[in-house]
Amino acid sequence: MEHLSEEEYCSVDFSLWCIYNNCNVRRKEQRERRNPDSMYLNIIQTSCGHNFCLKCFKKWIGQGKDTCVKCRSQISRQMINQPRINSALVTAIRMAKESRKNDTPRRPQAAYPQMNQEDRPDSPFIREGAAKRAGMANASSGRIFVTVPSDHFGPILAENDPERNQGVLVGESWTHRLNCRQWGVHWPHVAGIAGRAKYGAQSVVLSGGYEDDEDHGEWLLYTGSGGRDLSGNKRTNKDQSFDQSFTNSNEALRVSCKQGYPVRVVRSHKEKRSSYAPQDGLRYDGVYRIEKCWRKMGKQGYKLCRYLFVRCDNEPAPWTSDERGDKPRPLPEISELEDALDIFERTHTPSWDYNGEEDRWKWKKPPPPSQQRVVEVSSKDGKRTKNKTPRKSQKTSVKDTLLKGFGCVLCKNVLTLPVTTPCAHNFCKACLEEAFKGQSFIKERECHNGRKLRSQKNFMKCPACPLDISELLQNPQVNRELEDAIGKLREEFYKSDNHKEDANEEAIKEETSSENRMSNDESLSNDKKLRRAYKKKKTDAGDNSTNNDGLQFSILYPLMEMS
Repeated sequence: MEHLSEEEYCSVDFSLWCIYNNCNVRRKEQRERRNPDSMYLNIIQTSCGHNFCLKCFKKWIGQGKDTCVKCRSQISRQMINQPRINSALVTAIRMAKESRKNDTPRRPQAAYPQMNQEDRPDSPFIREGAAKRAGMANASSGRIFVTVPSDHFGPILAENDPERNQGVLVGESWTHRLNCRQWGVHWPHVAGIAGRAKYGAQSVVLSGGYEDDEDHGEWLLYTGSGGRDLSGNKRTNKDQSFDQSFTNSNEALRVSCKQGYPVRVVRSHKEKRSSYAPQDGLRYDGVYRIEKCWRKMGKQGYKLCRYLFVRCDNEPAPWTSDERGDKPRPLPEISELEDALDIFERTHTPSWDYNGEEDRWKWKKPPPPSQQRVVEVSSKDGKRTKNKTPRKSQKTSVKDTLLKGFGCVLCKNVLTLPVTTPCAHNFCKACLEEAFKGQSFIKERECHNGRKLRSQKNFMKCPACPLDISELLQNPQVNRELEDAIGKLREEFYKSDNHKEDANEEAIKEETSSENRMSNDESLSNDKKLRRAYKKKKTDAGDNSTNNDGLQFSILYPLMEMS
């Protein structure tokens, strides 16, 4: 275990602790033990600029409190009903830990950038003559970027990514399901479960389709598919009409539970009940393993298939500031198992398990052989190419990579005087004020006969989401902790850059000095050769005089050099 000094604890990350009292006691114990692995939490920041971890925030709100622990400022109702983890602060803590080690980050990205369509050779498209429908309902998938079959289990590695040569990283996000399909993470563009019965399930998408789902980040309770009448035009029917059973895709999940296969998990912004869901699009959150499955009576009075997913990935989760992957953890206590039916729990060694010697998750048994053909990488002109040369990954500096996570949503530059909204979006204070310049917070109303009506509050949407931030705009507070974190990281980057420049200058000086030494050595060797040649000539001629040697050599030396 790595031990940190007192000076290291007083750096950027120490100001980002949870302010809840019980959490402060736990912080003191952790600081005495010098345990760096357990000192960082999932951060939620209130509009007054104070931080909670997610569990402490829910505990505080569960006591009936609606004010900040430290300053007693009012917490907005939106944050109470749907708290969101501030990903920028999580990134700040992780970057502070990485910069403290003076090493380059293990992962190519510290923040999780949105993969825009402009960066891809091909994108989903709507064919000519197809019926015009809203959104991507009638779109076709674009080019497949990875060389894995559709029934591939586990993470997608760099060897299967000829485009970028890095694989699909935890935290990568996409706009639509079809974009997610292009990178082989989740192939079906409608179904939430990818897999087949008697073979296993490879991936699932959490999109809020069933109200019985529970998402706790590192573990979740997932509801199977089926039990609804989707005939005719009832494609969006959410009412249960019959019981679910372990068939088709539900059986595929149970096979993955029985064999201990890794299942890729993608979270969608449509999951409004989860604090771990992204603000928009879809995000890959790593691989999970199904530990148990059962059936229970759902909230609508019909039986549902239920699955316990536990995270087991070598990369850290997008919502945590820890820089290491998962470790084996005890299973949570599930209260609904008391009245459950058809309970199944794996008894033998799983195929995907933790290796203590290598300190990582790996295949303990060979993965199941693919029953599909491998997808070949296609070129832009539509022709299939069997052997495509991998493109070299772009080399970006550590400074550009790390500061990319602290960009303003409006100006796309590094945050200056950052302001954090209740929906966990970050803006420059000047950009936010400029976006709502000239708008009043209250709208005066008059009746047709001139009588004044009660004034109405103006609804001001966040530039990044549809939530109302009018209360924040009345008195926007600068997030000083995030500002200090950016400032300290910048200083460390500038110091490292200056150090590199000094090292380059010293290397150039050493190179020039070595060249000068080599030239001097060459000149001395030439002198020695000329002296030896002159002495040999003198011996052959039988000249025994010694008084005129110096004069003769001074005359002959330049002549011999010229020749």
